[in-house]
Amino acid sequence: MLYKIETYGCQMNVHESEKIAGILEYLGYKETDDIKNSDIIVFNTCCIRDNAEKKVLGNIGAVKKLKREKKELIVCVVGCMTQQFGKAEELKKKYPFINIILGTSNLYRLKEHVESIREGRKKTIIDIETNEKPKVIEGESIYRTSGANAWVNIMYGCNNFCTYCIVPYVRGRERSRAFNDIISEVRELVANGYKEITLLGQNVNSYGHDLDDERATFAKLLQAVADIDGDFRIRFMTSHPKDLTDDVIDVIARNEKICNNIHLPIQSGSNKILRLMNRHYTREYYLDLVEKIKRKIPSVGITTDIMVGFPYEEEEDFNDTLDLVKKARYSSAFTFIYSVRRGTKAAEMPQVDEDVKSERIQKLIKVQNEITRELSREYENKIERILVEDVNPKDGSMLMGRTDSGRLVNFHGDKAEIGTFVNVKISRSQSATLFGEVVK
Repeated sequence: MLYKIETYGCQMNVHESEKIAGILEYLGYKETDDIKNSDIIVFNTCCIRDNAEKKVLGNIGAVKKLKREKKELIVCVVGCMTQQFGKAEELKKKYPFINIILGTSNLYRLKEHVESIREGRKKTIIDIETNEKPKVIEGESIYRTSGANAWVNIMYGCNNFCTYCIVPYVRGRERSRAFNDIISEVRELVANGYKEITLLGQNVNSYGHDLDDERATFAKLLQAVADIDGDFRIRFMTSHPKDLTDDVIDVIARNEKICNNIHLPIQSGSNKILRLMNRHYTREYYLDLVEKIKRKIPSVGITTDIMVGFPYEEEEDFNDTLDLVKKARYSSAFTFIYSVRRGTKAAEMPQVDEDVKSERIQKLIKVQNEITRELSREYENKIERILVEDVNPKDGSMLMGRTDSGRLVNFHGDKAEIGTFVNVKISRSQSATLFGEVVK
């Protein structure tokens, strides 16, 4: 029996797909790359942006013919999209061949639901979480697929209610995992040879706010993970600027195991737009924070998310964003055009013309690309310690990995070095990518 998981969206969805794979492997399924050979197909959806939702809907529709040919094929749809108000029923009506629809907090029930379908006890199952603060499930089987890196959830959900964002509605309120459970998981991963641990949360800086445990702060958790014996490094995502405190910056600065790489979404450089977004900080606060980080962690690589075309954004607001980008000098930025998300406050606001959005995003990309190129040149002739992640998919003769600060590096090397650390002398740069040679 074979399974295929189609994953959409962020790293958290990638990790959730690992949990789904763990359940399917336990049930006796094996992974396949060919969807036509599958006995079960799982669509792990994302609805954070309109493009992701359109893509998944198109791909679900394409399975209709395959389902007609393979009557026993099980089709599952899980993740963010199913949690939107009325969406599960809408999916079932539009795609009646779907067998299982699961909400974001019910993935652990996939095993029992697949068994029900296989045994013919049920033809269709809809299981959506309605509790705003679902329980945290421990002890899940995980089939890890990210090489030397292991994803570790430290919390789930979000309390921030940015006016453009649907996450609190589809993933619920913040729930932190117990401190000891996280440390035990990381310790086991390191013992099993994983060289990079990435801590995950919608806002990792909020970790522990809902726990009655004085150890449960993000700074103390980072320190405890760094204190685990072994040669490995630590990354985390994502940080909300309003909650990134001095103690977190300090613990990163004094621990070599914690990567000097912080993803710090700004979203807009305009105070007016930040207020409309409900972000709870100003551009001045944010730039002071960036300056503090760079002062305490000189080699840091700061990345960000930037949105253009948010409701009420005028040319002056956009120019404030360009100005902030030039001052912050990000290593790289994920830039995107605002799209309406049903159920959010921003969806009810006046929308910016699509042509204006397109023009602005091109200007923003041009400015950020030049900054990225300039920063990349600063790596040339330096030696960087790289975790070898894999063979470069575009050039099989080269390996690839990342610097401590998060820059992708391509270099020639032995495939046996995948999953180990090597020193690479950077010889040249090309936009956000670095090239080099291994040095002993």
